[in-house]
Amino acid sequence: MEQQTFFENDDARPLAARLRPRSLEEYVGQKHIMGSGKVLRRLIESDRISSMIFWGPPGVGKTTLARLIANHTKAEFIDFSAVTSGIKEIREVMRQAESNRRYGEKTIVFVDEIHRFNKAQQDAFLPFVEKGSIILIGATTENPSFEINGALLSRCKVFVLQALDADDIELLLKRAISDPRGFGDKKISVKPDMLRMIANFANGDARTALSTLEMVVINGDTDGDTITVSKDTLEQCTSKRSLLYDKNGEEHYNLISALHKSMRNSDPDAAVYWLARMLEAGEDPLYIARRVTRFASEDIGLADPRALEIAVAAYQACHFIGMPECSVHLAEAVVYMSAAPKSNALYMAYENAKKDALNMLSEPVPAVLRNAVTKLMKELDYGKGYQYAHDAEEKLTDMQCMPDALIGREYYRPTTQGAEAKFKARLEQIKEWKRRKK
Repeated sequence: MEQQTFFENDDARPLAARLRPRSLEEYVGQKHIMGSGKVLRRLIESDRISSMIFWGPPGVGKTTLARLIANHTKAEFIDFSAVTSGIKEIREVMRQAESNRRYGEKTIVFVDEIHRFNKAQQDAFLPFVEKGSIILIGATTENPSFEINGALLSRCKVFVLQALDADDIELLLKRAISDPRGFGDKKISVKPDMLRMIANFANGDARTALSTLEMVVINGDTDGDTITVSKDTLEQCTSKRSLLYDKNGEEHYNLISALHKSMRNSDPDAAVYWLARMLEAGEDPLYIARRVTRFASEDIGLADPRALEIAVAAYQACHFIGMPECSVHLAEAVVYMSAAPKSNALYMAYENAKKDALNMLSEPVPAVLRNAVTKLMKELDYGKGYQYAHDAEEKLTDMQCMPDALIGREYYRPTTQGAEAKFKARLEQIKEWKRRKK
């Protein structure tokens, strides 16, 4: 447990630390899990916490949730950092937790950035989680499926935390100005549209928003006992042109729409321009990379299968390198998408299949496609008549794979654009072969 000394000044702490919520009522965002009656809130309020992982981007409240749990639980709460701790420290904590268990006390161990632990370090937690010596709460910005051992992950409930929306962040900024823990004891003059600009600039990260507010207030113009934040000060502190995103955030959607439609219209110059507009306005490069990845399949698809590879590679490069260096990787991706042949056949195939899937939910899987894993299933003819395509000379069979009610449906209708022409020719050959067999 951390102790405060006489020489510490609470005002010296960063604004984000001073304003950390002290109660569930002060917590902002994550309404899907923390709203009234939602599962995580109920678990915290009833002190029935089990091992869990908080997964989400930076600044969305992962550590804050852990500290709220610490305030509400009757268990001993141990704050643990994956950055500064190793196997030795883990074992010491586990010995303490095991001792607590013998006396009937619960121990919650919070591990920040748990993805930084290697396999051996994560394995050190496993036996203590299994026998209930500790309740493990981990926080990570990385996908737990890839970064956390399967055995440990299977014993934890994963809660996905989302980037805060601009309204949530604006609420935090207003609280920071009025709350005595923030600037409540000062007269701060800042226009509402500037708070909105800060909220948009933060891109879902509450910590970034509060740090930006703190910086603009510190650098504000002082007149008597009033500190005025000017637009010029805001632009200098963010190193961004605030005019690029309007106060309602509409320009965010206008710009990504312009980028998407420029690529679709095979205009690389316009696409690079809109890309630069977004990046220089402070847009998250990973957001753009995700949209480009979607575009690769929605608007190009099998007309150029490499488009998806290029998009995913650009996303990974942005993740590894970040701004400003990753701008060239995104430029490469959007130029490639713009120049590639276009096809929305995959998009249309899924949309049409989705309609049937939603309207015909009860269509049974043909018995021939079912796995007969028990004696009863075999007696019910599961898998009877199944034809293994690899055993056929032409690697094709005339086996029915559609439900009876959907026989004859065609969802994927390839175009003649780029490489998709080859897929079209191949599928026509397959269909003709099956027609002859019938």
